[in-house]
Amino acid sequence: MLRDIDAAANIAVKNLKTARKFYEDTLGLTQVGTEGEELIIFRSGNTTINVYRSQYAGTNKATAVTWTVGDDVEGIVRALKAKGVAFEHYDMPGITREGEVHIGGDMKVAWFKDPDGNILNIVNR
Repeated sequence: MLRDIDAAANIAVKNLKTARKFYEDTLGLTQVGTEGEELIIFRSGNTTINVYRSQYAGTNKATAVTWTVGDDVEGIVRALKAKGVAFEHYDMPGITREGEVHIGGDMKVAWFKDPDGNILNIVNR
């Protein structure tokens, strides 16, 4: 029923102005809409990310959004670091780390947080 329909990610934040700066300026997403002072809609590829104001911002302890970036994980990590993004490091069985990038078999992944502590990541597949 839904397999051919794009889905949207929803990310709770405390301050929309701070979030806009991060998602637009740091991550390079394009704002495509707003709903008053409660929601900003960003375009990411063929999908959207809804960033909305909530008292529960940053309480999710799991990954909220994943971008599949192909073979350029290291290049994107360097570009985000140059913009001040700090990367998260996790200890997981069977996973090693080279700098900021976690490697497991042919998978490469790097995790980081937005200003509210929402966990985001990039992966090669």
